Parts: sequence; structure tokens; C-alpha cells
Amino acid sequence: MVHQHFMLVEQLTVAENVVLGREPKKNGLFDFEEAVRITGQVAQHYNFKLDPRVKVEDCSVGVKQKIEILKALLRGAKILILDEPTAVLTPQEVIELFEELKKLRDMGHTIVFISHKLNEVMAFCDSFTILRKGRVAQEGKIADYSEQELSNFMIGRVLSKTKKRQNKGERGEEILRVRDVSYTNRQGKKLLESISFSLCKGEIIGVAGVEGNGQNELSELITGLARFSQGDITVDGVSIKGKSVRQIRDMGISNISEDRMVFGCSATLSVIDNMIADRYYKQPYSNYQCLNTKVIKREVKELVGRYEISCPDEASAISMLSGGNIQKVIVAREFTGGAHVVVANQPTRGIDVGAASFIHDQLIQMTADNDAAVLLISADLSEILSMSDAIIVMVGGEISAYIEDASKVSELELGEYMLGVKKMDSSEIIKALHSAKTNGFKVVSE
Repeated sequence: MVHQHFMLVEQLTVAENVVLGREPKKNGLFDFEEAVRITGQVAQHYNFKLDPRVKVEDCSVGVKQKIEILKALLRGAKILILDEPTAVLTPQEVIELFEELKKLRDMGHTIVFISHKLNEVMAFCDSFTILRKGRVAQEGKIADYSEQELSNFMIGRVLSKTKKRQNKGERGEEILRVRDVSYTNRQGKKLLESISFSLCKGEIIGVAGVEGNGQNELSELITGLARFSQGDITVDGVSIKGKSVRQIRDMGISNISEDRMVFGCSATLSVIDNMIADRYYKQPYSNYQCLNTKVIKREVKELVGRYEISCPDEASAISMLSGGNIQKVIVAREFTGGAHVVVANQPTRGIDVGAASFIHDQLIQMTADNDAAVLLISADLSEILSMSDAIIVMVGGEISAYIEDASKVSELELGEYMLGVKKMDSSEIIKALHSAKTNGFKVVSE
């Protein structure tokens, strides 16, 4: 089994991770050189290009995926179960991974490929089984069906194709400004360096980058989960510096977190409790320190219907719901709290195409009347390209490219920017910002 979230010890080397649990010994002690030899030998056998001596924390996401597969192969696995293996990979890394997996298939290994990305299923798999609500909804040979048919089987109805968001000519007033923001973590490692951009009402800016290049830290700084060491972040001209998470939310910022089970909800509480977590202390939800249960139940029931949340009842523990429905509960809360800026960090990761399509529609609706803006952080490049007006690309905690018009860049080109193969110099970024200014963007910093 290769899990969606890597099960690696970041501080250890590739070799130490690969042999973990099967460590070679010499005179009763761990033999590192033998571990390097074993790892190199197995990697060469399966045509995996890996440096056994490099620490995992210094490896790219694509390399980490290969380390996980190599761990399983070293233990003699003939059947590999891969759970969302391409969720955080660039198009180039996906192509490389598929080439490696096809070699494994040709060597006699069986691969169970769990994914919501139908284009990848169509390109890589021989047969399919579709699960819906815990039951087999359809199975067959890939060659006998179209991608649209598989999509319909997954959600149980005909799903219209996602319409590409039209890039507008004019944006509203500036609402969020990030200026020269840097961030250093508790270990003294600088994770963000002089980040500057602005977000205007009515627009969606996509933030693309290989996981671990500062996108999550940027999200946490804007929403108050982390503190920046330099620069400033303002909402409607008011700085968020020194303010609590609740104060920042009251300023009009909502947060769809990357980790829905840690920061998005409380797994042991009910749908009702999670839905009102950001407003239970306000009127009309509470009076004189007592909850107004009648108002709360009525509103939550209405939101469950409006956001098409499938649950036994509103009093059920949220952990009993599917991933897509948990995400819909979070989205319903974050979109109805009066926010003017939505920080959507991986909003559709690990959910079915029906739920993803619904969330996309809601994000677009948020900006339709120019009252709100969305900062969309996603590892899904098709999502970034179809939803965004403009795109920021982050590499190594810095903005490496600013693409004014998302419709004028391809997935492969965006992947090159993300990998650092292609990069705009500072003058190009400034030029792009100045060009964007004439279309309604405001230049924050040169």
C-alpha cells in the first residue's frame, strides 16, 4: 500500500527510509553503507533514478512517491495499491511516474490505482471498478467506455462538463494586499521570501506550485494560523498583524483548509456544531449566552439542503460523512459567514467529481457580483487553469512567475514554472504586474 499522504521520515535519508524495518546490521549496529548498496541495487533493477544518500526532506514530491513505491517493492510486493498517487504531482512528474508504473506492470506486478482523476484512469488503467456510497456502481474494461460515461457512473447522474471561467476585463476594488511578506518557522528556516500581490473583488487568483514551496504557509499567514516576520497583510486597508484568528475572520476572511480533518472541522462534533462553529456566539444564534437552538437548527437544515449535503441527519457526527460531504459542510460554513476573501486551499482534493463541480460553482458564484474574491491554492493544475483569472507560481517560497491571463498558459508550461525549469526574472514579473494594472489589478510592490 502506498498511501495518499506519504509515510516517510523526512529527517532520514532515502536509503534509511527504504530499509526501515529491515535494517542491515554489522557487528550488531545499523550498516548504513549496506543500506545504500541495497537501495541502489533495487532502484537500478526497477529503473528508479534515486540518490540513496539524500535526505527525504530535500527530495521533490515526485521522488518521495518513488521512495514509497520502492519500499513496497523491496519487501517483495507483487500487488501495489496506490491511493491518489498523482494528487500533488506536476504533469511532467505524472508522465514520469506512469512510465515507471508501466514498466512494473510489464515486469508482472499488478497495480490497483485509486483516483478521482478520470483522464489519468483512462490513460493508464486497463479495467475499472467504480464505487459509490460503499457499493460497486459499475465495472468493466476502460476501452469500452468514454470519460464522460465513467463520470456519470461515479456521481449517479449526467454531469455537464465544467465550463471554463471567463477572464473578466475589469476587477473591482482591491480587498486583500500582501506586501513584502516573509516567514521563518520555529526551526529558523525561511519558508517565504518577500511575497507581494493584491487581490481585487470579483476575481480568483490561483496559486500553483509543487507541494512544500510555501503555498500552505501563505494560506496560514493570511488566515492567522501563523505569524509573519516581515512585511504586512491588509484587508480593506486594515492590517491583520497581531490579530487573532477570530478577529481576522470578523474582518471578512474565510478559510477552506488544506487539512479538512485538522483545521476544517472537529471530527467528534455534529454537522450542526461544525456548521455554526464560526457564528454560535453571535445573534441570532445566541442570546444572553444561551444558544438559540430553534434558529440554529432551521438555518443548518436550510444549508444542508442548499449545499446538497448527504447525511443521516444534522445531529450526526461529521466523521460519519464521506470526504466530499465533509468538504461541503466546511464550504457551506465558510461561504455563508459574510466573508469578502475566501482562501481556498486544496478545496477539492480527494473528493468525487460531482462534489468538486459543485464547489467550483460555489466559488464562481462568490465572485459573480464583485462582492468577494478567492485565493485558490491547488495542486490540481486543471482546476487552477479552469478557475483562475490570474496565476501566481511559487518555487522555494518565492513568486517565480506571475501569469496575468490564465487562459494563455498550458498545463505543461505551468508545470515547467512549478518545477523551476522555466522562470520569469523580476523584470518580467514587474512588467506582468504593470500590464495587469491596466486591467484592474493594483501593483503592490516592485
